[in-house]
Amino acid sequence: MSNALPWINEELDEIERRGLRRRRRMVEPLPGGRCRIDGREMWNFAGNDYLSLSQDPRVIAAAQQAAAEAGTGATASALICGRTQWHARLEEQLAQFEGTESALLFPTGFAANMGVIVAVVGREDAVFSDRLNHASLVDGCRLSKAALTIYDRNYLSALGEALSAASSVRRRLIVTDSIFSMDGDAAPLADLCELAESHDAMLMIDEAHATGVFGAQGKGFAEFAGVEDRVHFRVGTLSKAVGASGGFVSGSQSLIEWLWNRARPQIFSTALPPPVCAASCAAVDIIRTEPQRRAELLQRCTDFRAALIAEGFATIPAAVAPIFPILLDDPQLAVQTAAALEERGFLVGAIRPPSVPPGTSRLRITLSWAHDRRVIEDFTTALSDVLRDVALGS
Repeated sequence: MSNALPWINEELDEIERRGLRRRRRMVEPLPGGRCRIDGREMWNFAGNDYLSLSQDPRVIAAAQQAAAEAGTGATASALICGRTQWHARLEEQLAQFEGTESALLFPTGFAANMGVIVAVVGREDAVFSDRLNHASLVDGCRLSKAALTIYDRNYLSALGEALSAASSVRRRLIVTDSIFSMDGDAAPLADLCELAESHDAMLMIDEAHATGVFGAQGKGFAEFAGVEDRVHFRVGTLSKAVGASGGFVSGSQSLIEWLWNRARPQIFSTALPPPVCAASCAAVDIIRTEPQRRAELLQRCTDFRAALIAEGFATIPAAVAPIFPILLDDPQLAVQTAAALEERGFLVGAIRPPSVPPGTSRLRITLSWAHDRRVIEDFTTALSDVLRDVALGS
């Protein structure tokens, strides 16, 4: 074998020097919003299990039953023979939940976003992407080969001008997260709908961090904003508030038929394991029948956000989701602060470039329904103490 890989160690050394190297470690999930790392139990304020459904006994029992009946894997793509009765049930249930004619499963939310974009626009088209969109949307836009415009949701007049300039192309697609995963704020969906309608453009939203959390029925931020019927493509994930894994698209029967025939990540991937589908079915049922979970979660989010602002922390006041960034700018400082919180029994995310733009490294704190007020108060005290110590140390 030729010695063609010495550059890897050189690049790793450079990432290390900049404080951006990531290392793998094992995290053992525990019930009640907790986890264990290196033998130490701590509260998990880093995950996306917003409704604490991944550990719900009813969800686990559903997965166990499906595993006993259908095995642990789908063994093939859905297009060939991997679409079992559990997949069909979940797709039907998701369509009913979302209030659409049909729904289609994907192996991940990442695959769903990429699959939709590449299936609906190409070289003859134009795509418009928010500058802070998730990597799956960014990569989908790039892979589509459509002419790409990056817009800032705080300056939508520029997006309107870009749409006008692209009036002669075959198709125009606006792509956005509904809730932004690193900032926790929401896209201006009503304004984007207006722009899409006035410029004959399609609108696609990723509800990854909104499904199960927002809206009277828990369908997401489009429901909360009252624009469900004005959005052409609604993508959701099963790996966050639903507590399982996978992604899905809901929409008209013709849209789902098109994606079934054209969405390559869905066509060429092994289907979700049947136990995952069964777990998702049970979780969606709970989301539908226990609205108090999201109501209680969002109230705790409101209270926690008010506490952060009162303490003077550098957060994002416009955030609305169970996602709370504490901006620290320096990547090494973010890692050190997260480590100090772990010593106090709290796991949070230390987010650095390229996950966020340079100069915006942060703690990413998330709340779960399993975090009661006492735990949140204890965490707020620990956070205040650690950030004070960091400030004194700097």
